[in-house]
Amino acid sequence: MIFEKDNWQEIFATIRKNKLRTALTMFGVFWGIFMLVIMLGAGSGLRHGVMQEFAGEGNNSFFIWAQTTSKPYKGMKSGRNYQFKNGDAIALKKIDELEVISPENQLGDYGNSNNVIRGLKVGNFEVLGEYPSITKIENIKLQSGRFINQNDIDEKRKVCVIGPRVVETLYSKTEQPIGSFIKINGVNFKVIGVNTPQGNGQRYMEGARKIRVPFTTFQNAFHMGDHITWFSLLAKKGIPASIAEEKAITVLKERHKIAPIDQQAVGHWNTEVQYNKMNGLFNGIDWLIWFVGSGTLIAGVIGVSNIMLIVVKERTKEIGVKRAIGATPISVISQIMVESLFLTSLAGLTGLGLGLLIIQLLNKNLPPSRDSMFANPTVDLTVIIGSLLILVISGTFAGLIPARKAVAINPVEALRYE
Repeated sequence: MIFEKDNWQEIFATIRKNKLRTALTMFGVFWGIFMLVIMLGAGSGLRHGVMQEFAGEGNNSFFIWAQTTSKPYKGMKSGRNYQFKNGDAIALKKIDELEVISPENQLGDYGNSNNVIRGLKVGNFEVLGEYPSITKIENIKLQSGRFINQNDIDEKRKVCVIGPRVVETLYSKTEQPIGSFIKINGVNFKVIGVNTPQGNGQRYMEGARKIRVPFTTFQNAFHMGDHITWFSLLAKKGIPASIAEEKAITVLKERHKIAPIDQQAVGHWNTEVQYNKMNGLFNGIDWLIWFVGSGTLIAGVIGVSNIMLIVVKERTKEIGVKRAIGATPISVISQIMVESLFLTSLAGLTGLGLGLLIIQLLNKNLPPSRDSMFANPTVDLTVIIGSLLILVISGTFAGLIPARKAVAINPVEALRYE
């Protein structure tokens, strides 16, 4: 029945007879599936761009720094400033939930730059004192050379790893940074590595301006004593970062006589929490896209169904003749439903193909940019399969009501119909 030549001749004859009506009917389905694909591709591009901001850090990492107390406690007034010390790092190592404890120091306040000199060239950059363990928390990749190692820490070597922005400012294109010296606050450091920052936008720009030196060298060269600016920490695998974070904050509050209820004294940032928030946001956006796109598609399918009702009405006499000469109800139903499924599938596949082509062209021609919050727009294979399934189901339902109406026609009355 589906593959009978006569049935398809009738379908194409109807389409040729009502070209404009057929085109407008198919456009509703085409537009619905086309917009669904475009919106899903755009949503994935936005997700990839934003999520790349987390590319440089482990999703179970967190960071803790000292702030000003807001509650009096054990004879200590509120509004008190305090500093983390080397002893705090030792205390944190006793927390079983922590995999990595990496103390860090920063020259000047957060976001401040420092004059760095090489010959006659001067630049302002962020200077950090770090341990080799930071590589387990932050995804640090090197263009050349090596990163800080334990011997650098133990021997307090005056060495550093610099970002690409430092290279651009202090070196010519033909100069090799590895093995050269730069001067930070009057202290000479030998360049042992050039790193490649991860992430996009502001995160990339910040990473490109960093100069990393051994933590022990930093404390000694810049007269920091045993001061620690902040802790970068990593929870053990399988343990939520929020649990390890809570225990770390409790230990630090006890050591510095901070009230347990003081929410201001210890600053903290949990990558796991922020990642889950962003992931939840984009999951919600995906559901909204499916809701809007499916609604548009359903509107198109309803249009197909209405047109098929008109077709059934126009062909009432023809259907009556068929029934009178012995056509079975299933043959009439299949005729109407095949026509409905054909129109829906043709329009939908065209919209799907055009949408995927645009997403592919956009993905191929999108210029790489570290400043962009939109990257790698794609449509998942499961989405394509799901869209095709929606088309088949929609086409079937679009023809179901008209087909039932066609079967319900009385052959005798149909023959009298004008």
